[in-house]
Amino acid sequence: MEKDQEDHPAHAAPVRLAFRVSYMGSRFFGSQMQASHRTVEGEFIAACQRLSLFDDWREAGFLSAGRTDRGVHATGQVMALTTPAPDRAVRTINTQLPPDCWCTGYAEVLPAFHPRYDAKKRTYRYYFTDPPSHIEPMAQAAGRFVGNHNFTNFARLEGKNPYRTVLAATVAEEGGFVYFEVTAESFLWHQVRSMAASLLRVGNGESGENSIDELLTAEAKKPLQPAPSEGLILWDTDCGISWTPMPAGERSTLFLEQLSRHHALMGNVCRVMRPG
Repeated sequence: MEKDQEDHPAHAAPVRLAFRVSYMGSRFFGSQMQASHRTVEGEFIAACQRLSLFDDWREAGFLSAGRTDRGVHATGQVMALTTPAPDRAVRTINTQLPPDCWCTGYAEVLPAFHPRYDAKKRTYRYYFTDPPSHIEPMAQAAGRFVGNHNFTNFARLEGKNPYRTVLAATVAEEGGFVYFEVTAESFLWHQVRSMAASLLRVGNGESGENSIDELLTAEAKKPLQPAPSEGLILWDTDCGISWTPMPAGERSTLFLEQLSRHHALMGNVCRVMRPG
């Protein structure tokens, strides 16, 4: 009873919380809530309702910093909600989220905080499946993206302004994989994956570094075919927040260990079954 009173203080003033959220996107139909499919927002809202953090997600002002497509992962998604039980939210949210979604940090924010509109910049990483032959030209080509450009040839516009300001763009190698990292104030739909696809053509010798300039300045034509979604990670969303770390929880840790082991196993299976 005492615990219940602690979690439900009389006339508790609602508190707005922001959470830094990670997820493996493979089994989600994207992050944005859909009535008929499993999504990150849907799972997060369901977890909050099981914990009685709010009844109606609209009244709680539940919002995300942005949407990610089906199969895209995140280490830096930001979600916000208002609840009269902030202590319980922080203490138990990771016990109710599914293993492939977990919070890594939290912060108490102003009542008007909006994770999308208050985001100053976003960073994505795209990991390429196969190692490109020419990494240095890719890195040089990536630098061509920096600045304010028309990304019509790199995105699905859906009536949006095609101009975006890219703050940084690099190509590097880590753990035997080459990745493209890009930071911008905001992105268009499929923009990062299309940028990655154009850089891969440079890395494989199919296009020169100048091809990026041509795509940024050429008349609008059919957008590039985006690179596959499974290599993309929403790496960070900078909302100017100092995060208090949160432990991921045993279920998510075990899930990642099992997933890593499964992929290592399948790599070995493919090796021993390879013809010749």
